[in-house]
Amino acid sequence: MALRNHSSITEFILIGLSDDPCIEALLSVLFLVIYLLTLMGNLMLLLVIRTDSHLHTPMYFFLSNLSLVDLCFSSATVPKLLKDLLSEKKTISVEGCLAQVFFMFIAPGTEACLLSAMAYDRYAAICHPLLYGQVMSNQLCVRLVLISWGLGSLDAVIIVLLAINLDFCDAQTIHHYTCELPSLLPLSCSDISINIYILTCSILLHGFGTFLPIIFSYAHIVSTILSISSTTGKSKAFSTCSSHLIAVILFFGSGMLRYLMPPSGFFLDLLFSIQYSVITPMLNPLIYSLKSNEVKTAVKRTVRIYLQYFT
Repeated sequence: MALRNHSSITEFILIGLSDDPCIEALLSVLFLVIYLLTLMGNLMLLLVIRTDSHLHTPMYFFLSNLSLVDLCFSSATVPKLLKDLLSEKKTISVEGCLAQVFFMFIAPGTEACLLSAMAYDRYAAICHPLLYGQVMSNQLCVRLVLISWGLGSLDAVIIVLLAINLDFCDAQTIHHYTCELPSLLPLSCSDISINIYILTCSILLHGFGTFLPIIFSYAHIVSTILSISSTTGKSKAFSTCSSHLIAVILFFGSGMLRYLMPPSGFFLDLLFSIQYSVITPMLNPLIYSLKSNEVKTAVKRTVRIYLQYFT
């Protein structure tokens, strides 16, 4: 399956992040470190959550799926970026471009749904602690995760079908380091008004459809926290949702700026894309590890177990 075109375009040229070899060398080291931290952090969380029975709770079930999404998200773009930073010719095949478009939508679409489900989990834990076990049943958690992956996949399929039906004549230079649809659409010589309309509707429905439940959940959470008389109780209640709140701000802030704001210029578009597709997947495991005593304790237990096993 390939993009329809008038000039048999088989590949696109990516502008990348820089055309200065020295800067590219520095950036390659920087992004390699970021990618390795992303892999190690998310794989560590997956391993610890799976092996430590103390973390077999709804919140960490959602977090393990978030780590899996972040691994897919980062791996869809960073390895290709690293290759381009070390190559003179920065090209990507039509099929590779379509694959990036798909993963650049399925990963953030699923992550948005998971962050919304995690907000509901925090709402249930803080606002209805006595009923938490009944509200956040195993069946509900599994359904929410399946719905998250299902909606993310549906969005990605719709977007890829839009990309497949584009006509490309002569322009084949993508002013970006990856195949994001907002950067791919300007290259089309066909009418893209319907594509832009469907893309905008999809982003608005999916984005606000997942962001509004987070707002409502935190409105109830803040109201409940303020009603707690004990300062220690308020601090403990806030600490249980602070990591999730930071993750929401990082992801939705940069994602919405990239897709809902008018083109801000080459540099800002790159900055927003790097923030939500490269930096956020690296920071999520760090945020949850550093802010959660449960995770830090579980990491120590897991390391101790494996050290005893190998010695």
